[in-house]
Amino acid sequence: MFNRFERWFGNGAEGIVDLLITVFCVLISLTIHEFSHGFMAYLRGDKTAKNTGRLSLNPIQHLDPIGALCLFLFGFGWAKPVMVHPQNFKRKTIKLDMVLTALAGPLSNFLLAFLSVFAVVAIVTFSDGIFLLNGGIAYYSEVVGKYTLLTIEILMSLATMNLGLGIFNLIPIPPLDGSKVLNAVLPTRIYFQIMEYERYGFIALIVLINLPPFKMLLGTLLELIYGGYLGFSDMILRLFV
Repeated sequence: MFNRFERWFGNGAEGIVDLLITVFCVLISLTIHEFSHGFMAYLRGDKTAKNTGRLSLNPIQHLDPIGALCLFLFGFGWAKPVMVHPQNFKRKTIKLDMVLTALAGPLSNFLLAFLSVFAVVAIVTFSDGIFLLNGGIAYYSEVVGKYTLLTIEILMSLATMNLGLGIFNLIPIPPLDGSKVLNAVLPTRIYFQIMEYERYGFIALIVLINLPPFKMLLGTLLELIYGGYLGFSDMILRLFV
């Protein structure tokens, strides 16, 4: 966390640009995440998100102060949960609808991360004087324009932040999406037993975020998926180059 503050406020104009990129990526990532929850619920028959103004791409509608701050500082966080009324789903598919609605947020982040990585690989592939080395960028400053490099920096930040958001939200702890998926497939008795401890979910999350082994595990998963995206994108682009 302190490294981020040092990077943002200790490097002059370059640090301010990095800070603005981080803010931009947080807003985009959280907005897409929650909009996807609301849109999936809407498709499955629940119009609660639309009626409460959450079927929107306005970031203000979706920000949770604590979750946004955690995403901003640690790279893992959450947004204000979209209200869902399961009784509006079809009775025969209610559990499936709940799972699809819960998964829509993380899956949208994984998709956005992939598109961002793909765009980076495409820029590198079709640009002169710039190379992708082990996930990092190497370039000749006299050849590559500053706006190209800025675009790549934004895309890479967007990719890593969305991967962090997607992975983190699959953890089965309330109020994260993973808990909703788990609860949808559990027997009713066990579900209500777990919900008795829902109010402690935020405390558990804050503790987990500050545990080095936990951060190391999430970081490892992020790197593995990011590397897979790089390899897959490169493979696809090679078919057309």
